[in-house]
Amino acid sequence: MNSSHVEAETEKLCYENVNGSCTKVSRVFFEQIFLYIAFTFGIVVCVSGNLLVIISVFYFKQLHSPTHFLVMSLALVDFLLGFVVIPFSAVRFIESCWYFSDYFCILYTCIDSICSLASIFHLCFISIDRYIAVSDPLIYPVKFSVPAAGFLIFLSWVLAITPTLVIVYPSTNNNGREEFVADLPCKGSCQITIKRPLVILNLIMFGVPLIVMLVMYSHIFLIVKKQARMIENTAGKGERVETYYNRVAKREKKAAKTLGVAVGAFTTCWLPFCIGTVTDVIFNVSTPLTAYQFFYWLAYFNSALNPLIYAFFYPWFRETANLILTCKIFIADYTDTNLFKE
Repeated sequence: MNSSHVEAETEKLCYENVNGSCTKVSRVFFEQIFLYIAFTFGIVVCVSGNLLVIISVFYFKQLHSPTHFLVMSLALVDFLLGFVVIPFSAVRFIESCWYFSDYFCILYTCIDSICSLASIFHLCFISIDRYIAVSDPLIYPVKFSVPAAGFLIFLSWVLAITPTLVIVYPSTNNNGREEFVADLPCKGSCQITIKRPLVILNLIMFGVPLIVMLVMYSHIFLIVKKQARMIENTAGKGERVETYYNRVAKREKKAAKTLGVAVGAFTTCWLPFCIGTVTDVIFNVSTPLTAYQFFYWLAYFNSALNPLIYAFFYPWFRETANLILTCKIFIADYTDTNLFKE
């Protein structure tokens, strides 16, 4: 009994001499330094990668198209997530305490939810854009104009903001803030209690875009295969056929690989977190803390992957990134640079 009392006294708390304070996880100094360096590197990659996409599409005139505007808006979402949300999440994870105000906890939770949902909906609408482009390339410029892209960007933000405001905004008034703080497990935590209606809503918000993406990309893959067979059958004979066929085969393989990476990355990053959250609430189980934290950061990791998947895979981005990083755009006018030379 005396030993347990001594252990309780030596426990580190987030806020000393505060009733109901959260217990702080003790980390050795070198572990803290390593985590801060690792998270800083990840944040820099996320922020800089998405910022390069934003500058590229905004600066170079040849990228002023509906598709690239969608990609730029997606990069803006992930930039905000990496610049505003992830740093505070990293501090909370490393220190195991929330040292910022309760009101900022509400604001942080709201921005986190909006950016995460907006990122998902942007990915969904990009899949729709690519399906239209592949299935009907001749009519695509008419169907998917700049106003259409603007509407989808607007819709992505509305679909992300509306449920967040419905759930979180009532906490911004005095009574709501008291209820929000009361729902926190302890002082020094910014982990809201996830209730069944919220879980169901998150499941819908994740499930519907995922199904749309899988359907769109499956159709795209089938269309690409069909077009490749048609080109093969209508091409000439001899060496010309072999050369043309090889070129088409490479294009089909590249398209299939890109689509597979896009769908696989999105599913891999988000599905474990959503399944863990749904399982905990609906089946009344508790996911181990280590597993939950891994799933949590894996979902965030998707924001750093997006510029790699949707931009770094394309030659035009490598060229624009080179011009930006070498500061050439500040020395001469490169706005009319031809980025699609093939």
